[in-house]
Amino acid sequence: LLLGPVLLGAAWTILAVAILSVLCYREFARATGFFRYRSLSIVVVLGIIATTFAIVDHWYGFFVAIPPLTMVLLAMVAILRDEPRGYTQRVGLGVIGFLLFGHCLGHLGYMANDADFRPIVMLIILTVELNDVFAYIAGKTFGHRKITPQTSPNKTLGGALGALVLTTTLVSTVGHFVFAGSGVDTPVKLIGLGLIVSVAGQFGDLMVSSIKRDIGIKDMGASIPGHGGLLDRFDSMLLVAPAVFHYIAFFRGFGLDQPTRIFTGGG
Repeated sequence: LLLGPVLLGAAWTILAVAILSVLCYREFARATGFFRYRSLSIVVVLGIIATTFAIVDHWYGFFVAIPPLTMVLLAMVAILRDEPRGYTQRVGLGVIGFLLFGHCLGHLGYMANDADFRPIVMLIILTVELNDVFAYIAGKTFGHRKITPQTSPNKTLGGALGALVLTTTLVSTVGHFVFAGSGVDTPVKLIGLGLIVSVAGQFGDLMVSSIKRDIGIKDMGASIPGHGGLLDRFDSMLLVAPAVFHYIAFFRGFGLDQPTRIFTGGG
């Protein structure tokens, strides 16, 4: 669903990620009942819009400032409801909703500020998808011992380890060409990148499964026939996007050769 916008260019990628963030948040808010709190839901959506502006403006300082600002605003707006019972739950759901779908997914959009973002983002999207496939195949072949039977009964130790090995191998092999000549292009760092993709992807899946079990539903939505909702399709990306972004940024950087604060007067 994101490969098309990535091929079309940075603006389309950022727009697609923003739309995906809002739609995933919408599914989350409906499933958890957070939509009942209209004012708080508006704060979360405004946070996602602000995040998108920070990405388009290539203003990293604002990008990382939005989460605490959104949390403060959620806490303040929730107080104005004058309903102390359930206050912690309401604010907590708002914070989780923004952090996962606004900030975490937003990192995928921020990558588009890099001149060479296409192969990087495509590598991440494809390997996250294949990580799920590898886990399924390895689980069917070698999996017997359940990892979290109460959270996700189909997840097995064999599947998790199989995905870890296969995804790490794939990322480190293809990553050698994607990051050729950069600070990421060493065997140890590429293996580290592969481990992050696999581990973060599997935990993202389990995290959303935990939310679904907590509220007693099977799928977050029904927007994709046979797959549930968008959130069921992109759950593995939630933790991968920020983890991979900061890992690559540490060794290579993102958009260092591009102008910053395009609309707000940067250099």
